Amino acid sequence: MSLTIVVCSSVVPDPLQSLIPVGTPDGFGLKNEMMLPHVLDPWAGHALYEAANLAKQIDGSKVYLVSLGLKAKLQQTMMTIAQKARFDLIAVDASHSGFTDSAKTAAALAAAIERIHGLDRANLLVFGGWESASRAAGTTLQILGEKLGIIDQFQAVDEIKMNGDGSFQVLERVEGGVHQLSVCTGPPAVLGWATGNLPEPPNNPQLGMQNMRTVMPAIQQAPSLNIKDEALAFHDVQTPAQRRDTRIIKDVPASEIAREIVDWLKQE
Repeated sequence: MSLTIVVCSSVVPDPLQSLIPVGTPDGFGLKNEMMLPHVLDPWAGHALYEAANLAKQIDGSKVYLVSLGLKAKLQQTMMTIAQKARFDLIAVDASHSGFTDSAKTAAALAAAIERIHGLDRANLLVFGGWESASRAAGTTLQILGEKLGIIDQFQAVDEIKMNGDGSFQVLERVEGGVHQLSVCTGPPAVLGWATGNLPEPPNNPQLGMQNMRTVMPAIQQAPSLNIKDEALAFHDVQTPAQRRDTRIIKDVPASEIAREIVDWLKQE
């Protein structure tokens, strides 16, 4: 049984940069956002690497990367990502701002997936990031699954193992630092990935050149969408406050240090 694996992603400003929210005539955005270097959303990156690894294990499987973002930033990012894994790009030219509604984003992604020629819904796995470096709503994939009519959904996934009968096992993070093991009879299913178990693949220039033959036309032909929700308004946005109080002490028992940390947390 071959699989069709669709990975949903977006490009985001590099999280290592200083991201400062500012008001604009169109609502909130990031200061000098178009000047910031962009990367593939880190959580979506884990999903892509896991999808590529799974496709290698099952003959005839194919990976599609459905990416929502502005064309210029998407093109810059794909020049790097194309060297990491084999995929066919489905591009959507739309705002990748974190100040957008997850329902609108999910609708745009669902429409892009449904346009895939010859889409095999019976053997479809939809991957994506459990969280996001921009939207981080935690609801986009769930809404996307509902729009596609996919009932079986798993979030905070760290591992998937396919069985010989077409079923698969999923390892999900749950409370208390433990995992829940679930068994699904088979596709279709939605998996929101945490960090997975795979490292970032090394760059492969030959793979990159193969991918770019289809990536560039896909970006050029990307439909433009307005995913702004007029009913959604942000009244105030602030960066998290940073506070650092440092004391250098010696010979303090671990229990006393733990008590001080608990007392400090209670004050927050």
